[in-house]
Amino acid sequence: MQERRPRTFAAVCVMVPALTLLVFSLADPIIQLLPWYAVAYLLIGACIFVPIGKLPSLRQAVAFLFPGALLAPLALLNLGFWAGGWLLGLPAWGLLLSRWTPDNPLRVGQLLKFFGLLVLGLVIFTFNALFVIFSVGLILLPAVPLTRLASPEYRARPLQAAVEVLLAVSAVVVSVAIPTPEGAWASPWIPAGGAATAGLMIAYWDWRVPGRSRRRQLNDGVVL
Repeated sequence: MQERRPRTFAAVCVMVPALTLLVFSLADPIIQLLPWYAVAYLLIGACIFVPIGKLPSLRQAVAFLFPGALLAPLALLNLGFWAGGWLLGLPAWGLLLSRWTPDNPLRVGQLLKFFGLLVLGLVIFTFNALFVIFSVGLILLPAVPLTRLASPEYRARPLQAAVEVLLAVSAVVVSVAIPTPEGAWASPWIPAGGAATAGLMIAYWDWRVPGRSRRRQLNDGVVL
């Protein structure tokens, strides 16, 4: 039986255009962005928790939603960068929480790795206009699921593969199609590339992290 894992790459593909649209939106007043922020937040959560096949526990749901609810009002104080920055790390945060159970508590090392990824992602996203090379991540997004088709295990999940290819291509198209606002410090596809590069690091971290233990204990005490 195939192990159910969060679709972290799909969450990254949702995050990239959502973050780019939020950063380059001309909505005025800015409170109009909050519903879109909530939609992006929930879509990323769906990519992480729905494939597992069961609803998140109360503490998982609270831990996932609380930071976004806490940071969103900062946008009203012209500090929306921090809410968007948290969106950048949300796929990784959801991944951590999806594996948080009474038998598998969050460890300090895991949290430090997450915050390290988040800080690195924010640095890449913020300074990508100066080091445009990081924008190559946007071009690589569709290549990732296409390359993974070489794996028989991935080909055995054609629906997942098709959805991830579609999401990756859509992320590129949306990011490139966003018009550059007058006076903007960079074209939207450049920070989108930085977000994509940070997101790919998160996805790579997911692929290296073992899934939930498949061992189960039977009534007679035998562990498989």
